[in-house]
Amino acid sequence: MVKEFILGIESTAHTFGVGIVRNGKVLANAKDTYTTEKGGIIPVESARHHDKIKENVYREALEQAKIKEEEIQGIAFSQGPGLSPCLLVGFKFAKELSKNLGIPLIPVNHCVAHLEIGKILKVKNPVMLYTSGANTQVIAYNSGKYRVFGETLDMGVGNFIDNFARHLGIGFPGGPRIEELSKKGNRYVELPYTVKGMDIALSGILTNLKQKIEKMKIPSLRLDYDKNMLTKNKSIKLSLTNKKTDYGLKDYKKSVSNSEHKFERAAASGKVNYTIADLCFSMQETVFSMLVEVSERALAHLNKKELLIGGGVGCNKRLQEMCEKMCKARKAKFFAPEKSLLVDNGAMIAFLGEVMFKSGIKFSGKQIDKLDIKPRQRTDEVDVRWM
Repeated sequence: MVKEFILGIESTAHTFGVGIVRNGKVLANAKDTYTTEKGGIIPVESARHHDKIKENVYREALEQAKIKEEEIQGIAFSQGPGLSPCLLVGFKFAKELSKNLGIPLIPVNHCVAHLEIGKILKVKNPVMLYTSGANTQVIAYNSGKYRVFGETLDMGVGNFIDNFARHLGIGFPGGPRIEELSKKGNRYVELPYTVKGMDIALSGILTNLKQKIEKMKIPSLRLDYDKNMLTKNKSIKLSLTNKKTDYGLKDYKKSVSNSEHKFERAAASGKVNYTIADLCFSMQETVFSMLVEVSERALAHLNKKELLIGGGVGCNKRLQEMCEKMCKARKAKFFAPEKSLLVDNGAMIAFLGEVMFKSGIKFSGKQIDKLDIKPRQRTDEVDVRWM
């Protein structure tokens, strides 16, 4: 068996990752992720982060794989889709390595890489539910391409969740925190359910959630409180871990600043009867049900018996649980790669890069100068010549 080491570079958004594979086996999967304490991803700052740590991540991957860079036969990189400043950092680094090592480049579509890495689980012919920041699609292979059978009409589910988190004052990424808060919710709050054929829409749900949050932000429940107003309310109610307790102003400030659940505030005015945890729970139940519905419809339409989840939102255990229950009811199999292969990572780029490399899809010499990033490349625009 030929021992070809293929290195993959991921830099589409918040993560700079470097993976190394050989004969379909992941030998290294190093990464460093751009995060914020509040607000969302800022593309230029994320690109600066990537440029700063790229060499360290590269060296870490070589150490994990226990190989020297001279042993690498090809370099795969995320060509798109993604944020242009971030994509450029990875592309330029890949070109630099290619030139220094005298080895070819392999341009990889980020979305297709999320699909292909599922083969590591011996998935044969699945419908894929692809749920990442900017992308939400139901995909299956047919006639030489990965076809999109359903998708979001406005925003990706990951960006939707991060936007919701930002409105709560949670930093980036917001998904993991939202998932934890949802576990403490015990009341379902009705939200719009927007499925249109095989497509979904999320912006209306986001607007509805923001309106519900605004109802909770009365002055007497904020850290930047109006002292004159608060002197009229010597005692207020705060919801923590689903327990309502009366606090004086001094105790209230201390509780909010120290509590892990400071986002779970109930309106003392009685305007609402839900907590932030309830909204997180309700958001997940509503949106994930929409995703499962269109996935089940695709399984039925295409007469397939496998569902593969991909993308960072696929790490959510509740979403996985809902997919698994649906598949069990349909006598289908559900597959979810491990978390390190669900989130953006270099290993999936290297994995698909190796498949393409062995199929003769590679660029060297003057051919490399014709390559460029493709920030808006769609999944169904890629010619799957390696099948």
